[in-house]
Amino acid sequence: MKLTFYKYQGTGNDFVMVDNRDLEISKNDTKLINRLCDRKFGIGADGLILLENSEDPEDDFKMVYFNADGKESSMCGNGGRCLVAFAKFLGIIKSTARFTAVDGVHDATIQEGLVSLKMQDVKNVFQNEEFLFLDTGSPHHVIFSEGLGNKNVKKEGSEIRYSSRYGKAGTNVNFVEKTSSGSFSVRTYERGVEDETLSCGTGVTAVAIASYESGKTTSENVKLLTPGGELSVTFKKTADGYSDIWLSGPAMLVFKGEIQC
Repeated sequence: MKLTFYKYQGTGNDFVMVDNRDLEISKNDTKLINRLCDRKFGIGADGLILLENSEDPEDDFKMVYFNADGKESSMCGNGGRCLVAFAKFLGIIKSTARFTAVDGVHDATIQEGLVSLKMQDVKNVFQNEEFLFLDTGSPHHVIFSEGLGNKNVKKEGSEIRYSSRYGKAGTNVNFVEKTSSGSFSVRTYERGVEDETLSCGTGVTAVAIASYESGKTTSENVKLLTPGGELSVTFKKTADGYSDIWLSGPAMLVFKGEIQC
């Protein structure tokens, strides 16, 4: 089988995109998806995303996301933003979108390469003296520290990801350093990739909320600086938690290709 694919990236978080409205790819073919994401033997990506028809008539499309290990995973914020750009490229949408992902319905806007994605509300944030933990569509452990550039993110992140605290499911891990009143530098270890990625959308969303929750910022508009570029997160603090959460940043087509499967 010859498969047509598209490579997209959002602040260095890269994805193989496939128009799977005709269900050409089986979602159970873990080995194929893993090979497509392999940077030595395949295309190379942090994950693979299928654009499919949604069962909901109000949706423009459906998002099905797989980590690089080939396993279907929880929500991916940068992946969702890239999928919106892909949908516009395919002519499915113009400037707005509504789609369903594994964590529910998302709204989005796109204008001149800038994609803003509405994330799910966050009701619960766990906090102690060492870290914060919250779920922004994917689980995230957030640690504030200095000397971010010297962190061994893969080693330290892996230890937390596989710790007994999080069990078999594990967690993503974010290391954060404050740069100004409303700006933070972030490095993320992503489960499923099992390494540091250049950016993580649900991760920076978690960091923005954790920054506000811990009193490190009083702004509901937070800039996040990742190794792959800059993202922004806006939200509203409510009596029930956090709502109207929007993740914004660039999403770009890198190339189109064909691969023999």
